This record gives sequence, C-alpha cells and structure tokens, in this order.
Amino acid sequence: MPAFPTNEEIVLEGTAVSPGLAFAPAHIIARGLQAPEIYEISEQRIETEIQRVRDALKKTKEQIANLQKHIEEISDETDAQIFEAHIMLLSDSSLIKKVEHAIRERLQNAEFSFYAIIQNYAEAIRRVNDPYLAERAADIDDIAQRVLRNFSASDKNSSPTEESPEHSHIIIAHDLSPSDTVSMDRKRSLGFATEQGSVNSHTAILARSLGIPAVVGLQGLIIEIRALSYTILDGYAGKLIINPKPSTVAHYKEIQRQKKAEERELEKIRTRNTSTVDGRDITLSANVEFNHEFPLVESSGAAGIGLFRTEFYLLGQGEIPSEEIQYQVYSEAAKCTYPHQAIIRTLDAGGDKLPAEPLPETEPNPFLGWRGIRVSLSRIGMFKEQLRAILRASAHGRLGVMFPLVSAIGELIVAKSILQECMEELDREGVAYDPGIEVGVMIEVPSAAIMADELAKEVDFFSIGTNDLIQYTLAVDRVNKHVSDLYKPTSPAVIRLIKRTIDAANDNNIWTGVCGEMASDLSLTPLLIGLGVDEMSVGTHQLPRIKKAIRSISHAQCAALADEALKMRYSADILKLSRDFAMAHYPQLLS
Repeated sequence: MPAFPTNEEIVLEGTAVSPGLAFAPAHIIARGLQAPEIYEISEQRIETEIQRVRDALKKTKEQIANLQKHIEEISDETDAQIFEAHIMLLSDSSLIKKVEHAIRERLQNAEFSFYAIIQNYAEAIRRVNDPYLAERAADIDDIAQRVLRNFSASDKNSSPTEESPEHSHIIIAHDLSPSDTVSMDRKRSLGFATEQGSVNSHTAILARSLGIPAVVGLQGLIIEIRALSYTILDGYAGKLIINPKPSTVAHYKEIQRQKKAEERELEKIRTRNTSTVDGRDITLSANVEFNHEFPLVESSGAAGIGLFRTEFYLLGQGEIPSEEIQYQVYSEAAKCTYPHQAIIRTLDAGGDKLPAEPLPETEPNPFLGWRGIRVSLSRIGMFKEQLRAILRASAHGRLGVMFPLVSAIGELIVAKSILQECMEELDREGVAYDPGIEVGVMIEVPSAAIMADELAKEVDFFSIGTNDLIQYTLAVDRVNKHVSDLYKPTSPAVIRLIKRTIDAANDNNIWTGVCGEMASDLSLTPLLIGLGVDEMSVGTHQLPRIKKAIRSISHAQCAALADEALKMRYSADILKLSRDFAMAHYPQLLS
C-alpha cells in the first residue's frame, strides 16, 4: 500500500481523547520492536547506508546459521528448521529492495529505513485473524531486533555528528498500552495518534491525566503514513493533519496562541480557594502516577494528591521496589503536599492496567478476575511492604491510604486487619507513623455502592472511581469498540449509585471524593457538585479549568439540577441538563 503523497495535505479524522495541539514529524512505532534512532542523511551517504543494510543482513544470517548448527548438535534437524523462515526473510529480495528504495527516496538512515519497512510487514500479518500467522509476526519481531542490533555492532561510527536525531515527534502507532503512555519521554514525544483505542481506555485516561494530546481510531494510519512526515495533531477536534499547508499551520498556530492566552487567565486563580459562588468549599486535588509529578501538584494549585496510582510506579520497573524505596517515594509525596493530604492507593493491578505478575494462563475475563484489592490480599508479603512504607512515610506529613476495587465488606475488614498488624509491628520496632492516618475505600463496583452504608462505618472517606463504576454497573467493557458507545457516565443507574454513596457517607460523617474521569469532565462538574461531592481529584493539566468551573457556579443551583437529574430516565437528558448549565456559566472552558 503506497504512502501518502509527500506534497499533499491529508486530514485524518478519529476520536479526540486528550486535548491539546502538537506540531512535529511523525514517528512510527510497532509493537514488539524498539525503534532505532532516526536521522536524515545526505545524498552522498546513500550508498554507504545501503551497504550498511547488506552488512547487517549478512551478519544476521551468519548468526542464524550458527544458531541452527548449534540446535542440530544438541537436538535434531527438525528443531533447527524453525529458523528457515528467518533465513528466508533475510534473503527476501522484495524486502531488501523496499529498504533500499526507502533510503534513496526518504534520505533516512539505514536502521530506521529497515525498521519502517519491517514493522509494516509485522503489522500487516497481525491483522489477519489466524493463530499461525500471529506466531509468524513474532518471528518477524525477533529477526528484526537481531538485524537492528547488528547495525550498531557493525558500524559504531555510522551516525555522523552533524546529523543529529530529531528530538520532537508525534508518535504514530497501531495501539499503545498504559505503560507505553506513562513511559513516554515528554520532552520528545509531543502527542500520539493510534489506529486502535477509545476515549474510555486507560491509555486515553492517562494521556488526559498527563496532558498529552492524543487522537485514536485512525484506521489504516500506520500502514499508509510516511515516517517523518510533518504533522499537526489536533487533540481538540480529533484530527491528524499530514503535510499541512502553510495556511493550515498558520490557522493552528493561532488556535495555539488563543489557548496559551486562556492558560494565562487560568493562572490568575491558581492559588485561590476552590469554592462555589455561594460559598461551598470543594477540595480539588491531583491524580499522579510517578514521583517526578509531585512538583506539578503545587504548581497546578491542587490541594494535595487525591490519587497516587502506585501500580505504574510499582510495576513499571521490572520488579516491585523494596519497602525502603517505597518509603522514600511516599515520604516525598507527604513532604511535597504538606499541609495538604496525599492519598496513596494501594496496588491496583489487572484489568486494563499493568499485571501484577505473569500468569500461567491468560485470564478469560480480566476485568472480573485477579485485580485490585484481590491481588494484594493474595500476596500478603507484598501488601504489607507497601502498607508499612505508607505508614512510615505518614510521619512526614498527611497521608491517606485507599483500597481499590473492594466488592465486599469482608475484603475491607481483612485489609484493615493487615494494616493494623503493620501498625503493631512498627510499634514494636519503635518506628514513628501517624496512628490517625485516614483510611478510605474506592467505590468502583455496584456491590460497594449498594453496601456503602455499611462500608462507611469502617472508613474515613470514600473515593468514587467512576471509570469502573460505570462499566460494572452497565456491563460495558469501556475499551471494547463494539460496545463503547453504551458506556454512559450519565446513566440514571450510575447517577443514583453515586448519590446513594454520597448520602451514606454524609449519614456516617465521612467525606466523599471522585477520582475517576467524571471529575475531569467539565460538562459534568455541575452535576457532581449538585450530588454533593466534597472532593474531586483530576490530572494536574485539567485542574485549573475545573477550579475555574467550580468558582463559576452556585451549589444551590447545582443541587436543584441534581434533584431534577435523579428523576430522569435517559442518560442523554441528564447529560444535556448538566452541559447546558455548564455552557451557561463557563462557555469559554468548553470550546
């Protein structure tokens, strides 16, 4: 399939999942392959780069041949035949010609030209619904990594110093995992566009939380787009503009100027209280994933951390950090946010998040499987290390601990007993901690919302995780494109469960927060305020807008709106009610 013409503006429309604009060359990545460095070459270096391709392929074939020989010596000839496909691929004249053509036409270095061609091979095979071919895609990944390693091994001085790599880019991919998203180099990766994904996926949620512009649902993109094509990513309207005309660039630069002017206006209220016009105080805190985000909490004007998603910090390093290392990070959170509170959510693995550990077999339904508090309660040693670290860190500020995906009161009682056990251990060791540390529970499943009156007797606060509460209440997998349109935050059933939770908390004199995506949705701010939430936790990039919205509305009017919404039968009516109210009071934030 040919690449897009280099001199023609192409506008692709997908789904906007994270607002923002980005201007940069396209950087294509493929699953399973680690992208090499990209740099432009002069015409004088074309033949040199082509020779580097031939040398790397030759060296790889020699390695495979030696590997075959070794396998034959320790096993038999049949086992060694598994590498025949590798040899055939390395000798494929069509592949070699395409790589050489890419070098000549695109004036890109040899390793990236090879990478750009080979990842298309692998992605095309992955799209065929055939288990055998899926295995062949893995073979291509393996052989490609071998070739890429041999580029650097065969020519240490291949990259001339005057041809430095491009530092800014927009990631183009078939799909990205949550871990891919949180590990992006924010200085270089200005945004991303993918073929797969939905507005409700955890990857999209993280993009919004981290302030990374993103567009998903661009079918066929990775096969057709040319590497290093200059692009504009429009995370507001859900567009990717390839080879934009000068007039298009000027148009988007003007939009960017306007957005920056809006940011300067929001900066003026950064340090002000988050209160409605009639005096209702709301605690507005921040969601974070890593300790390097702690400084952003204060600079955004947040009143502490409402959700520290520890799974990305704990599971993104290959192994669980020790109690001592965790203690250092949680202590940093306590110190950075003092006198405000920092709430540490215990490990929330599984589902569409990172797995806690490799499983012997794939879970048939991970969303209903080994995830959330279930993982911690089945790995007591790991759980206690995290709890001890949190408790020790609580001596340095105001920390809270929160248990995820609790579906029954028995789980909460057991988790609390383990926390108490950790306290007693620290008492015996003479280690300081805050004995009054607040303990909370996530309300994410209908059973927890229904039993909120009983759960409230055991904790100091609730935090409503709306993302999971919606999908479990409506039986809708939010990342399944076939049913994602049924994922409706304003479903009457969801709204009533939220109200039930808040009322149970009020009856037991504890506070209720919302840390899911509904808290970041400006269209739903009036509804949540009206339902009676005490705290909202959002991404630091969205926080100033939410603060402006809250300061623009009346709690009394929102309460009347919520009463009306609770009588409605259709989600669309509730959404319109809240959005119309928002548009009447802060239209500039919704444009």
